[in-house]
Amino acid sequence: MSSAAVQLSNHSLGVSGLRLTPLGKYRGLRALAWDGNDLYLSRGYELVKARFGESGMMWERQARFCPSWWRDLSVRFRLPCRLARDGFHALAVLPSGDLIAALPGAIARLAPGENEFSVRHRILRGTRPLHIVSTPSGMVFWGEYFDNGSRDEVHIYGSMDRGANWEPVYTFPERQVRHVHNLVYDQWDDCIWILTGDDGEECRILRASCDFKNVDVLLRGNQQARAVALLVTKNALYFSSDTPLERNHIYRFDRRGGLTVVGDLSSSSISGCKVGQSTWFSGMAEPSEVNEENCVTLYGSANGAQWNPCAQWKKDFWPMRLFQYGNAFLPDGENATDVLAVTTLGVNHDDLTTTCWRVSVDEWRFRNADVCLD
Repeated sequence: MSSAAVQLSNHSLGVSGLRLTPLGKYRGLRALAWDGNDLYLSRGYELVKARFGESGMMWERQARFCPSWWRDLSVRFRLPCRLARDGFHALAVLPSGDLIAALPGAIARLAPGENEFSVRHRILRGTRPLHIVSTPSGMVFWGEYFDNGSRDEVHIYGSMDRGANWEPVYTFPERQVRHVHNLVYDQWDDCIWILTGDDGEECRILRASCDFKNVDVLLRGNQQARAVALLVTKNALYFSSDTPLERNHIYRFDRRGGLTVVGDLSSSSISGCKVGQSTWFSGMAEPSEVNEENCVTLYGSANGAQWNPCAQWKKDFWPMRLFQYGNAFLPDGENATDVLAVTTLGVNHDDLTTTCWRVSVDEWRFRNADVCLD
């Protein structure tokens, strides 16, 4: 693969059974979350919405967040923006139409009819959560993500009034976990999956009732349970490991508790999404003694059993610790389209760029294969 993004041609069909048709590249935009046919993206501290329909793509400006003066300046330039971790980092769309966003040092809300996000909670530990999750009933949650070298207690915050007020709904005691990586809603089991890290027993995948009165550990105790990205299907969960200490893999965790390695990754993975029946994870450029890859790779599967690299980008030369690891971010939310949106960061040619493909699957191939589609 070349140093630039490698795209499958319109006429090629890999062993993954996936066909990707390029739709376009959008410089300076980050894909945050799907809401049916609508994709929310940010350009710095401005939020826009793209709607995909039969007639093409329509764009609509939604709102903006007013940051401090220095962030308003740094976000306008690519490298200072990466250095300061500027802009929107996560977004959840509530059934009520409210938008809840994670921004540097704050959780903000945009109520229907408004055009400017308002801060509803100041983050005192760390700068922002990695993800925000909502339920069909309108509850919304996020978990603390901060360095936590002393292993203090870690909170999961929740709001029952559409993001207006926040309070801890669950607390991990001292020395139990380092921080929360992700919260994912499971529509088939009506529960919340919790992913934590980073060392030993701190690496956990837990199942929580939506009121957090019952929280059970399903997996824990090693680096392969250290995960950030988790995808929920009717019959199973898929997650990718995120460790610089061991080889990384994609796992299938079925509803009966069976755990199977279904794919290999060349590096740590912290992002995943679904497009129709296809599932996707990205591997980041985080070189270590075990993971030597200095590229960002996109992996796809049409059936959850066969995984293949579908695109790759070369990490740029800017230092990772200061200007972030090379990565490909995949948006949260429920995607009702056949469009795959990928935002690349810290790579040659496509830094801070969202690329969109139309995904099609060779259904006949897998209908006749000895695999079970989720």
